[in-house]
Amino acid sequence: MSNTPSNMLALGTKAPDFQLPNPSNNNQLQALESLKGKKGTLVIFMCNHCPFVLHIIDKLEELYEDYKSQGIEFIGINANDVDKYPADSPENMVDFVEEKGIRFPYLYDATQDVAKSYDAACTPDFFFFDDNLKLIYRGQMDDSRPGNQKEVTGEDLVIAFENLLAGAEQEEFQRPSLGCNIKWK
Repeated sequence: MSNTPSNMLALGTKAPDFQLPNPSNNNQLQALESLKGKKGTLVIFMCNHCPFVLHIIDKLEELYEDYKSQGIEFIGINANDVDKYPADSPENMVDFVEEKGIRFPYLYDATQDVAKSYDAACTPDFFFFDDNLKLIYRGQMDDSRPGNQKEVTGEDLVIAFENLLAGAEQEEFQRPSLGCNIKWK
């Protein structure tokens, strides 16, 4: 388990477009444009085996349930090298979605091109875009990490979501996410 911080893509960056297969939906290709939320879109680089992802996945699904009806969509993307990390294979992604009750799309980036276009570095790595797909938040979900005894609250994401919904400015200081490094080929 490595402690890799996110790269903190520049705020205002337009969300790089993508079209990726969804293993839980017969590998149907799904595009950012058709998945994006009416008010905001959270893109999460994640995987099946990372202890940092496993630590927050239940709260992440809870936040999705809380905010989907308010126009915020979540999109998970797994970009790990499955040859070296077979636990993250598309077949295991299907099992992970079922086991964890994940309702948001969880897509597979086999070429890792999408992860590179977002300058993603770790799992989980969060990128929150407004209705025009301009980056307004990137960083951590909250201060909780495996083993640090802090409650998983989703506080940093909740603040970003609530600011967007209220038409308020986002927090100036945004702390990087921290997790396992993306397993590059």
